[in-house]
Amino acid sequence: MPPVNPNIALFVTCLADLFRPSAAFAAVRLLEDAGCAVAVPAAQTCCGQPAYNSGDKKSAAALAAQTIRTLIDYDYVVVPSGSCAAMIKRHYPQFLAGDAALAAQARTLAAKTFELTQFLHDVMRYKPAAVTVENITYHDACSGFRELGIQAQPRALLQSPVLENGDGETCCGFGGTFCVKYTDVSTAIADKKLDKLSATGAATVTGGDLGCLMHLAGRAARRGLPLQFRHVAEILVGDVSAPAIAEPEK
Repeated sequence: MPPVNPNIALFVTCLADLFRPSAAFAAVRLLEDAGCAVAVPAAQTCCGQPAYNSGDKKSAAALAAQTIRTLIDYDYVVVPSGSCAAMIKRHYPQFLAGDAALAAQARTLAAKTFELTQFLHDVMRYKPAAVTVENITYHDACSGFRELGIQAQPRALLQSPVLENGDGETCCGFGGTFCVKYTDVSTAIADKKLDKLSATGAATVTGGDLGCLMHLAGRAARRGLPLQFRHVAEILVGDVSAPAIAEPEK
């Protein structure tokens, strides 16, 4: 049986906060509709993933400690991003292992942290209203797919047929700071992914990681491809009022 009225902390993520708040608002709507009491703790900051991936373990540990203090008392922590959820769930217990007290808290937090579609489907057994957006293809982001095993959950929640691109296990080329350090390689990978997505005949690409969606949206716009990109939470609540995801203005 799913838990009754769990007390949820929504970890918004930096990208949703700064570039796509509509995805976070959609996540809140979904969680409340599933029967959760949702809080958005004001003290939350970055999870530390960019620093961790860049080798700045000291800054990453400080941000992890802040995140743990902020979220530890909630029943569950839900994240509308596979990469940030994996950072908390998989990486915190590993790179904080040298601090016994903090590592113990990290393991406690990891056990109750879930990516959004994973939590809605696997924990709450939630069934949303029928999705009204047609011609959808889904992008399986690397962190959610490889580190958290997320693949069936978003498709089950979408219910409507997903136009599969046959390339779900391949990276889109974003990789956080990878796309900045290795632009040419990142662009080439994105082009291959976009060719596969376009070949499905889909009009809308959805997924659970804004970084990947923004990366692909920017490259698709440069190529003039008629694809729209939206976070899966926006699709599930039927919120297409916000403009489609685009690359941030420089």
